[in-house]
Order: sequence, then structure tokens, then C-alpha cells
Amino acid sequence: MVQRFDVGPRLSEMAVHNGVCYLAGQVAADGTQDITGQTRQVLAAIDALLARAGTDKRKLLMCQIFIRDLGDFAALNAVWEAWLPPGAAPPRATVQAQLAKPEWRVEMVVTAAL
Repeated sequence: MVQRFDVGPRLSEMAVHNGVCYLAGQVAADGTQDITGQTRQVLAAIDALLARAGTDKRKLLMCQIFIRDLGDFAALNAVWEAWLPPGAAPPRATVQAQLAKPEWRVEMVVTAAL
């Protein structure tokens, strides 16, 4: 059975199936912040969604990160590394991308085990 959360006409924020939690791309609610602030917002949104599914960042299976400017890579990594528990870094890809809104600096997509 597939369990979907916050289902809209275009997407669900999260789906759970067969012991795996899949999150939609998460972006900052406040696009006026710099990469550090936006990354913190995105990670907080990920924490909240994972908690709703009954899991957390220690069980991340994969993360895909899209950043608008590769010049933000070091600052993004500083926030990411402070957020991750020791020994829990998942496989990850980070690519430069033109995001859907010009104010967004980062978008993250994660999957996690339950």
C-alpha cells in the first residue's frame, strides 16, 4: 500500500511504500534568505516530514541537491555537515540547476528508510 501525505493536484509532499519514505523536492519558504538560511529551512522541512512518517535523518538512503549557484557549495556543505549525525551521511549528488523560482537557491530531494 502507498501512503501519500499532503496530496495536491500536481504532487504529494511525501509518499511511503514498502518501508521507504520518498520526499518531494523541498525548498525554502522564505526565499529572501541567503544559501545558509535557505539550507536551514529546507533541512527543517525535511526533518518535519520525516518525523511525520516515523523516521529521521539518521535513516537517509539518498539525497539529491540542486543549487542555483555553485559558489554557494561550501556554505551549503557547512550547514549540511552540521545537520547530519556523525556516521549518517547518505549517498548524495549536488548539481547546479535553474530552479523553478528565481529566489530559490537550493532544493533537496531525499529518501529514507522507516
